[in-house]
Amino acid sequence: MYINLLSCDAQRPDKRAIAKCIAEISVNVSDSLANEFTEILLEGDVVDIELNDKSKGSGLRALRKLEIDYEIVE
Repeated sequence: MYINLLSCDAQRPDKRAIAKCIAEISVNVSDSLANEFTEILLEGDVVDIELNDKSKGSGLRALRKLEIDYEIVE
């Protein structure tokens, strides 16, 4: 399943937690790439990732907990 990460509405976003979450729920995303995606997201640009099928439900919950808006593409 593919999703677009649209924005982060947290008042003080935790960059480390966001990057860790992206790395854990995504397919083929390293820690350094997750850090780059986090910076892009916090700058206001959309980031598209492929979710690991096994962590789909928990991954979406983790994104909501971090106040990250997303849309499901596929």
